[in-house]
Amino acid sequence: MDKAKNRNPAADLRKMRRIIAEDPEWNLEIVPPLVDVCISHIVGNFGENPLFEELLPKHKQNVLKKLSPNIPLKITAPLINDESYWERCCRGRWELCDLSEYSGQWKRMFFERNAQETVETFVPEQSDIFKLEGTLQLSSQYVHRLRVNQLLPPPRDKAINGDDDDGLTEDGTLSVCNDHLNCGLILKNLHQLDELSLTFGVKNCGMNFDWSLFEFTARDSQLLANGLKATPTLRVFRLNRSKVGDQKGRLIISHLLDHPSLSVLDLSHNKLGDNAGRAIGKLLNGHSPKLVTVELSNNLIGKQGGVSIGHALHNNGIVRELNLRMNRLGDEGTQSILKALQGKNDSLLTLNIGSNDMGEASAQALSEMVIINKTLQNLNITCNKILEAGGKLIQHGMEENKSLLNFDLRLTEISQESEYCINQAVKDNQDRGGTR
Repeated sequence: MDKAKNRNPAADLRKMRRIIAEDPEWNLEIVPPLVDVCISHIVGNFGENPLFEELLPKHKQNVLKKLSPNIPLKITAPLINDESYWERCCRGRWELCDLSEYSGQWKRMFFERNAQETVETFVPEQSDIFKLEGTLQLSSQYVHRLRVNQLLPPPRDKAINGDDDDGLTEDGTLSVCNDHLNCGLILKNLHQLDELSLTFGVKNCGMNFDWSLFEFTARDSQLLANGLKATPTLRVFRLNRSKVGDQKGRLIISHLLDHPSLSVLDLSHNKLGDNAGRAIGKLLNGHSPKLVTVELSNNLIGKQGGVSIGHALHNNGIVRELNLRMNRLGDEGTQSILKALQGKNDSLLTLNIGSNDMGEASAQALSEMVIINKTLQNLNITCNKILEAGGKLIQHGMEENKSLLNFDLRLTEISQESEYCINQAVKDNQDRGGTR
């Protein structure tokens, strides 16, 4: 009792009122400013209430720094043009980002690559077509070039031929159809598209490889042709490695007649034949006012197609580059093209007729062409059997040529002496800078 009486009441009171804070760094002096609280609230609710245009510029920057790149595109696409935000979106999604391919614009890179992946992963009869159209519509203003490296066919259990009422062939077996995505939808929704590259096939199919995965169907060709005709602003069109046959190719080319903007047409690595070659001839014969580059390498164009192209070149003063490497022109088809370059044509700068079954019989026409033509600068005749006598004729022609700056004649079986003299003539032209 005596000890209790002698206690200091104030000391007991201090012990009772002692408080230990849970956060040792807590301090009244570091309460966040109201502006920061508001910005955090805006960022956290941006998906439901995208408040952005009403903010001051300095506050917009703070919001953009904290904004998630995973917000739906329907919200960010029309609101945000800041390149730093789209750079974060690109780097967060793709490991390699080469900005030089997209005119130095991160927003363009994001939307072009996103559109490409959306199209390449679309599975007919399985994927949501409305989601695809929505993505393309959101991307319309920002996509100028689209390179599609694969177009998937429908699942095999759903790939029934829509052309037949009962899905059966003439012998009563099930008719399988591999119609791909309607490419007209791409062209219809991407209003700023300047360049379109397509490949109908499957990448990395591995052990599931089947030739049916690489079939370009009649419906594919019709829908694509209609879409191209309805897109007058397209400047570059490439359709490669898609097994495009002769008639399907002719259909596509016929829909490009009188196209007002097309400047580059690339149908390399397909199965185009003489019908497609004749259609190309018609296209070059005054029916394509801006076409300057035609790529047709690795096809099946024969002498009739070559003759048609040659006749068209007589009247064409626009095309600058023509690539017919690895076709089947033969001497007759090749000579038709070479004779066209001896006449009125003064526009063609580059010609590739390598690997075309051209022989010694074409050497005379080639020799006359290099003498008369003052425009052609690049010529490739590799992998043709010109032989020694033909090489001599070309050598004599090159003695008077002043314009060729590159002449590739490897694997033509001409003599070393002729090859040396021709290359020396080309070098002399290069030293002079060429004449026209």
